[in-house]
Amino acid sequence: MKRYLLGLFDDDEVLLKAVDKIRAHDIKIHDVVTPFAVHGLDEKLGLRESKLHVGGFFVGLTGLAIAFSFMTWVFTSNWPIVFGGKPHFSFPAFIPIMFEFTVLSASIGMTVAFLALCHLYPGRFREPLDPRTTSHLFGMVFKITDETTQAEKERIAHLLREAGAVEVKEREMQKHY
Repeated sequence: MKRYLLGLFDDDEVLLKAVDKIRAHDIKIHDVVTPFAVHGLDEKLGLRESKLHVGGFFVGLTGLAIAFSFMTWVFTSNWPIVFGGKPHFSFPAFIPIMFEFTVLSASIGMTVAFLALCHLYPGRFREPLDPRTTSHLFGMVFKITDETTQAEKERIAHLLREAGAVEVKEREMQKHY
């Protein structure tokens, strides 16, 4: 069983100020859940930039190499037909197909990588900490371990209320959040 302390906020601006206040007290924020993207939240939480675009570039480059290699093989070795007076290896004719296959490979690769990194695969159900965070509330999540004292939990709860939380509650979950 995993335990979490959840502070709920009803405004994104209040949430952003609360993140600053909590981090100023050197308290580690486990996660922040929001019903929509909040501009500036990543920077305030100190999250690093995703490397998903780098992976997409390399998957696209691989797709480009596959498309070029396949078309070269087909038109020069496997099925060398001269059509329209063009040579077997007509590179300009390859460019649109290589471009499209590069984009297709990169988009599929990035989608699969994103789903794998976020553990979003078919059959995976992730129970929300509070269902209201999917519609109108913003949640700040703190992990509670066996070493966390009651005084520490009360201190965090007090700071959350002071920062504008409309509700603070402790939640126990079967699976890791």
